[in-house]
Amino acid sequence: MRVLERLDELYAIGGGPGANRGAYSPEEDAAHELAAGWMRDAGLDAKWDAAGNLFGRLLGTRPELPEVWTGSHLDSVPQGGRFDGALGVVAGIEAAERVGPQERTLAVVAFRGEEVGCLGSRARTEKISELPGSFLELHVEQGPRLDRAGAPLAVVTGIVGYARGELTTAGRAGHAGTTPMDDREDALAAAAARVLAIKSAAEAIPDAVATVGQLAVEPGGVNVIPSAVRFSVDARAPDRERLDRLVAAIGFEPSLRVQPVAMDAAVRDAVRAALEELSAPVVELASGAGHDAGILAAAGVASGMLFVRSLNGGVSHSPDELSSDEDVALAVDALERALRQLARSD
Repeated sequence: MRVLERLDELYAIGGGPGANRGAYSPEEDAAHELAAGWMRDAGLDAKWDAAGNLFGRLLGTRPELPEVWTGSHLDSVPQGGRFDGALGVVAGIEAAERVGPQERTLAVVAFRGEEVGCLGSRARTEKISELPGSFLELHVEQGPRLDRAGAPLAVVTGIVGYARGELTTAGRAGHAGTTPMDDREDALAAAAARVLAIKSAAEAIPDAVATVGQLAVEPGGVNVIPSAVRFSVDARAPDRERLDRLVAAIGFEPSLRVQPVAMDAAVRDAVRAALEELSAPVVELASGAGHDAGILAAAGVASGMLFVRSLNGGVSHSPDELSSDEDVALAVDALERALRQLARSD
């Protein structure tokens, strides 16, 4: 299948292991040039905007109407997966070519720098008057839920919000060999208890997650009892009420907070109708990761997402990332049908 062949070509850029196309790197540039060629082959007019986002447009018969966009990103984390972001772009090109000219202009977009804060889509939202009537992003799930459900695709209901910040535990430094255990104020032991409490707080709230990914231990000597520990907190939940509960249960003041965002009902309906037409099970999931679709939705664009089942336990941001050929083919078929519906004027 052409989509899979093109994914292989993108995956080879930068050498292995894994995908290595950092944001605004020569490798991401090369991926954009490759995608621009595919867009032109499909009859799309390929151009870059001021932020470096690549757009391939198929002019509609009524170009005055708001546009329909699809796509994703081509940058990757170091040693990333074959499908993350790239699938949405190459599937968008394939689907747009199949759909052909409709009433609304159809555009396939490759946003810049998604893996470092959705830089390209954020920059694009600064010109809100030029944004589309709708945006549909196809993306791998990056988790195990679809595989566990035995379903190939999902309609995304929304994108979780998250709160990030730091916590600190204090103790008293001392000699590791001469300070009795019952006379210690070990900041790392206190931090460990706090990390377990954070885990329990997330487990008590449905569909919430919380992660401690960084710790800084002071003074950091192998033979010194820790006097202070600073550690990160990343807390996520599908809606504002559950995110508020999670932050309160953890007991920290976030330095960064991004609210959850719902996907547009009309775009979700178009994806749902496409799945029903293909006799595929209709599963609905919230996204636990951030995406360009969330940035556009927060800016007022009618946005939606179509998830593709991830295999290998749902692993992503890794060379082990995997989706089956059959699921990818079905996803392209569903994307084509949804875009055809969205590109009509009614």
